[in-house]
Amino acid sequence: MTATVTSALILSAALAGQPGGAGQRPLSPAEVAKLESKHLSNIRQVTFGFFKAGEAYFSPDGERIVFQAVPGLPETAFLKPKANQFDYQIFMVDLKPGAKPTMISTGEGACTCAYFAPDGQSLIYASTHLNPTPPEARGGDGRYNWSFPEGMDIFHVGLDGKDPRRLTDANGYDAEGSYSPDGKHIVFTSFRDADGDGEIYVMDADGANPRRITHAKGYDGGPFFSPDGKKIIYRSDRKGNDLLQLFINDVEGTDERQLTDDESVNWCPYFFPDSKHVVYATSRHSPANFELYLMNVETGAEERLTFHSGFDGLPVFSPDGKKLMWTSNGRGPDRNGADRNSQIFIADFTLDPAPEPGATSKP
Repeated sequence: MTATVTSALILSAALAGQPGGAGQRPLSPAEVAKLESKHLSNIRQVTFGFFKAGEAYFSPDGERIVFQAVPGLPETAFLKPKANQFDYQIFMVDLKPGAKPTMISTGEGACTCAYFAPDGQSLIYASTHLNPTPPEARGGDGRYNWSFPEGMDIFHVGLDGKDPRRLTDANGYDAEGSYSPDGKHIVFTSFRDADGDGEIYVMDADGANPRRITHAKGYDGGPFFSPDGKKIIYRSDRKGNDLLQLFINDVEGTDERQLTDDESVNWCPYFFPDSKHVVYATSRHSPANFELYLMNVETGAEERLTFHSGFDGLPVFSPDGKKLMWTSNGRGPDRNGADRNSQIFIADFTLDPAPEPGATSKP
């Protein structure tokens, strides 16, 4: 859920093992477009003017998005960065050409994981603005880095961003929250328990009655309810090796099932409206080349969606399933460097033909 990734995800290694990898001819833009056209069309960049942007989610009516971004640096000489100069803030924007994003967060601390309430009139996000921590040495390089700020809590706020109301106040990190379809509950990740190393919790929408639903060793995070409200999907590092795997569970935490089990980083799963398919990102082709895959969680059948060299991650479907939105780098107008930092992209999506057991789309 949060746009922070383990050191294994740092986009620095040479591509290997797939077309476009080390020692192989890179795929041309035309080849990439042809391969991606099976399920994706009309791919376009959404965010401009930000130093970097990512992890976007649709409003319930699909007319706007909420996302995290680092504002662009001012044009000046000898800039003295403020304490949280390169921390994410939360923004909202209508999905219309020329629409101006509005900052929803306070501008202080670090923020992540914004998500609309099902009624579309409010949202939640995680922030450290009440408990700021010393800034990390990020270097301003645009890469995703793993971080669990101890002062991070979940806040509820209206669409104007005024008077955010704190929902969590436990010690440690509380973030990666999202709503149940009926708006009555929030699922999130927390380090609050002494024996917890990042566990999944469900609480009432007002922050009351938090209950823990995962208990296995290893970080569990990035949870989402299925659209039918019966399941929760998330990522987990059960082996402590930074190789996240996907898990699905019921909302009581009594029916956990592992969906991936390999030597890759598999993360940010998100349900299609049918509650049967999920999209997720994986490093199976190279630690430097994250791609999006579509999986049927009932059969395990899956298919590759993106073939762009670089980072494609944090994918989400629109409420009607007709759009796919994700975070990518290097897809912008200037592939030689202007958009090497992450930005948000959107495409028209078609599920058909859905992946079938035994099928593969690996070139």
